[in-house]
Amino acid sequence: MLLLQQMIILFIYMAVGYGCAKTGKLDLENSRTISWLVINVANPALLISSAVNGEKGIAPDKLLEAAVLAVAMFAALMVLGWTMPKILHVSEDEAGTYKLMTIFNNIGYMGFPVIAATYGNEALLYAAIFTLPFNMLIYTYGIHIVNQKSSKKADFQWRNILNAGVVSGIVAIILYLGNVPVPQFFKSTVSGFGALTAPLSMMAIGISLAGIRLRELFADVKLLVYTAVKLLVIPVAGTLLVVRILDNDLLCHVCMIMLATPVASMVVMLAQQYDSNFELAAKGVALTTMLSVITIPIVSVIVF
Repeated sequence: MLLLQQMIILFIYMAVGYGCAKTGKLDLENSRTISWLVINVANPALLISSAVNGEKGIAPDKLLEAAVLAVAMFAALMVLGWTMPKILHVSEDEAGTYKLMTIFNNIGYMGFPVIAATYGNEALLYAAIFTLPFNMLIYTYGIHIVNQKSSKKADFQWRNILNAGVVSGIVAIILYLGNVPVPQFFKSTVSGFGALTAPLSMMAIGISLAGIRLRELFADVKLLVYTAVKLLVIPVAGTLLVVRILDNDLLCHVCMIMLATPVASMVVMLAQQYDSNFELAAKGVALTTMLSVITIPIVSVIVF
């Protein structure tokens, strides 16, 4: 019930952004500005806040367990990324986009707000670990995939991996494990900025959805089938497997959210930047984002 309530709150944030865009008060340029603030200010602050404001209840070996799980999860998603286009019989032009959509979930924009509100600061520390392989993969393997059919060849740059999300995740883990003392004003500051993550991120998504024709989303049968597999089959099967292996209830819940979140908005950014299938990526993000508000609570009920 708590998870459903949090998803309803996020949906309201999204609806406000959608309404502001439809009435002309905000546009895609505003959405890009908001996205920058979330990625570089609010989300990093949320991670650091979880380390300095939370109780010291997670042992180092449990964080290591989370790291192993994160690596295993992304390895499994990479395998699924190769098989899904074959199962759906999509065209060669669409195969790369489906691979990206399968591997990369919106663990930052959607995952962190849900985890923070539903499971608390300790769960966010687990979630922070999942951002490390995510960012390393999307700026290496992700770019490799879009490069295969792109007219613009991308050069690998280390600074893309060492972004605000990765750095803040590492800082949060160091502060937590080192039990580093920080002044109260610092705790209040990062907590305040971190609280902006949920409303700003969901408003940005709502603004982007305003430019999508809903009729087109639900007319693509293959995308609908894919969405059902991504939002229901994969997270249910994956979480049930994790629950049987791990004796860590909180980490299992975090893993469920990591698997159940929609397609990452970064997929659209990569497709747009490197002249890949931008339209399909945008439709995939829009459809999975809208339906995830319903499917995440469903997955939670089925698994737990």
